Amino acid sequence: MRRSSTARSRTASGESLTSPAVLTADVIAFMRASLPSPPGRVLEVGAGDGELAVALREAGYDVVAIDPASEADGVRPIALHELEDEPFDAAVAVVSLHHVEPLEASLQRLAELVRPGGTLVVDEIDVERLDERAARWWLERSGHDHEPAELVSGMRDHLHSLAALREALGRWFALGEPVRGAYMYRWNLPPGLREPEEQLIAAGALPAIGARLVGVRTS
Repeated sequence: MRRSSTARSRTASGESLTSPAVLTADVIAFMRASLPSPPGRVLEVGAGDGELAVALREAGYDVVAIDPASEADGVRPIALHELEDEPFDAAVAVVSLHHVEPLEASLQRLAELVRPGGTLVVDEIDVERLDERAARWWLERSGHDHEPAELVSGMRDHLHSLAALREALGRWFALGEPVRGAYMYRWNLPPGLREPEEQLIAAGALPAIGARLVGVRTS
């Protein structure tokens, strides 16, 4: 049975590759390792179903999770640029900053909400590194019938690039270099594909489109 035109357009725009988030153990481990030790106030941007917020609360953090599209318990349905709250010790964003609008106002508000010296932890996709090889690998395993070029152009048209995010964030945060790695195994694919994706990246057959950043709020 062929998918509807609505489903096809969602895949072409990249929505199926970035939402809903699959919160894997390595993502949680990255967040925990990058955050200061609990307790502390943590803002999660783009919290989705609140799974990461739950994990961080169980670890002892005081978490405020926001997502304007979420109806989950423990997640406030508010956009980043509209949030009013006390300063946070840290902020985390898992594959969400590429969606925020308006970008400049949202990231400025993020900087205002994180105290000087506070930590920013970001897990993202670098759409500029997504190419037809990667798109074909994902499409073949996801069951979608789009052309790789269509997916690549849709993603680049609809998502903020990692370069744009780094440039904007760099006005308020001292950012480390992105750590590149596998990404596609996390998104609507069967389990067990992380190692094959990493092997293909190591062999130069696929680009590493995942990127993880840690920054510190400057004064």
